[in-house]
Amino acid sequence: MNYPPQPHRVRERLTSYFWSGDAIRSRCVSDIVLTGTLDVPVPPARLLADWEREISSRMVLEPGDVEAMPLARARARWPDYKHCVQAISDWTGALGLPGVLASSDVALMACRGARYHYDAEQYGGAAFCNLFMSENRGLDLHFPSTGHRIPLTRGTAVIFDTGQPHGVIQRGSSGFNVADFSPDQDYTQIFLTWELPIENAHVGDALGVAFDIDPSTSLQLDEEQVWLNGARVIVCPDSGRWCPVD
Repeated sequence: MNYPPQPHRVRERLTSYFWSGDAIRSRCVSDIVLTGTLDVPVPPARLLADWEREISSRMVLEPGDVEAMPLARARARWPDYKHCVQAISDWTGALGLPGVLASSDVALMACRGARYHYDAEQYGGAAFCNLFMSENRGLDLHFPSTGHRIPLTRGTAVIFDTGQPHGVIQRGSSGFNVADFSPDQDYTQIFLTWELPIENAHVGDALGVAFDIDPSTSLQLDEEQVWLNGARVIVCPDSGRWCPVD
């Protein structure tokens, strides 16, 4: 299912200022979220046990944290990795993004829920394409500014703008709360993520991104950032609301 832009009571003007080569360029932040559920095999028991050891003994994955996992080691224990990649490659190709994944950086990530955040201060030149490999833990990927709420299960695939605030929260919750993630339950989600270049014509078109919407401000900046209605903003980690930068 592809989610179109959602209506706002007052139209927000979100602008991402991002590095393009050696210059800062401006663009709008897309409201579009592309999602589907793909048929991907269950990771083998050996790999699941390795992920559990990694998280419990080598990482400190607190509620709300999102951390990188060792992908090369996982691939050595993951015979069906290529099938997972093929499934999401076929899906993105059907969305009009042929060959984009093959030329994009990929990483393996783990989260125990996720505090609301956005990634455009580091990845403003990208959209994220995520493929979730864990079973249904009763968690949703929530985009509070747009209203999109996507139940996470094995095979959930999502493409979204890195400038959109998002978090992983309990299905019955309206925000992120550490108390929702009790230590005696498994709320970990493992996912593959690709950085899709937002300047790629297919990616920009699929997300409806307009470029160079504020060139005068771009010339004055020397780092990636997001502005709302003409002022720089950050995201409240608990509610996902935009907040002014002090």
